[in-house]
Amino acid sequence: MTSCESRVDGINSKPVWAGNNRMASLLDEAGKLGWILFKALIRFAFMLLNNCVAIPSYCLYLIALQPLRIMDSHTFWQIEGLMFKWLLAMVSSWGWVAGYTVTEWGDDVKPISEEEAMVIVNHQATGDVCTLMMCLQDKGMVVRKMMWLMDHVFKYTNFGLVSLIHGDFFIRQGKAHRDKQLVYLKDHLDRFYYSRERKWIVLFPEGGFLRKRRETSQAFAKKNELPHLTHVTLPRLGATQVILKTLGPQQENGTLGAGDASATTGPTGSKSRGLQWVVDVTIGYPKARPMDIQTWIFGYRQPTVTHVHYRIYPIKDVPMETEALTDWLYQRFVEKEELLAHFYKTGAFPPVHGQTEAVSRPMILDPMWLCAVQTGAFASGYMWYSLLQHAYCWFF
Repeated sequence: MTSCESRVDGINSKPVWAGNNRMASLLDEAGKLGWILFKALIRFAFMLLNNCVAIPSYCLYLIALQPLRIMDSHTFWQIEGLMFKWLLAMVSSWGWVAGYTVTEWGDDVKPISEEEAMVIVNHQATGDVCTLMMCLQDKGMVVRKMMWLMDHVFKYTNFGLVSLIHGDFFIRQGKAHRDKQLVYLKDHLDRFYYSRERKWIVLFPEGGFLRKRRETSQAFAKKNELPHLTHVTLPRLGATQVILKTLGPQQENGTLGAGDASATTGPTGSKSRGLQWVVDVTIGYPKARPMDIQTWIFGYRQPTVTHVHYRIYPIKDVPMETEALTDWLYQRFVEKEELLAHFYKTGAFPPVHGQTEAVSRPMILDPMWLCAVQTGAFASGYMWYSLLQHAYCWFF
């Protein structure tokens, strides 16, 4: 009887221990989830406040500096570019604080940061823009003198007004709008690129996110006997060709020249030689899980290193004839496919041509500088609030 009771007690005791373990596990998971939600709420509140002080301050500074724009447009756009870089640095700080960092591979683009370049980037998610904002912060004056081509929906985001003032171009996707958009793009470049002393122009030739375009792109490739791509999609030619024709130097035998025969005069009287480089940027995310803007805002993903690969091409190597340029652009994205396949398999990009070992470089942002930028933003917000409050009391 005693042994039987002992067995029964032993059997009955197991569910109690199991239940306690499950309860402890649930409490632990609930605690982690609670901390993630609390942190996300704090981050969202800070970023909302950050936007409420920084963006109006940027706009008010530029309104106050309009007389300078009339008298000395060069100095005005230098100041605007500096403030634009600070705003992008604030966006970078949101990811940096959450542990979202960048490791760079391939060619070093710093030596060409003062020369004109077209940047072509693969597009996986909204976080690609945030990643570029971060990794170009330490590339000299690039961010200050950069023009972005982005989907028109960005015009209606919190940063849309800033981009509109800065002179970025919002492009509407779809066959129904394509031809008109290319005409608008050429007109925009003619009016704003050199008058605002831009040096680099960034575009996403795929024309949309990977997840949205992959199936259509693969069907098009199969129909036209083109390479089957999984990690990127076939690029569209239109915007790339308009940029090269509008901003490139004089053509020589069907390719873009490297001289200054077609130099354009800027507002300071200095002559631009036109585009000198194409910078091919490939963004890779660990386990092929791209970042989106929500991740940057709420910070719910664990610290992540995004990998960015650069390859530089002289503009003289780029053909201008439509068929040859199409083949050239397709080849760049076939190379991106190979780069990303290698990265997802090994966790690293392959070595640059002519090298036996791939070398990576961590992109470092100075925390003190980021803190100074944020402090300046809140100080500016307080200053403009005080000035507007006094003006309101004075008149009313």
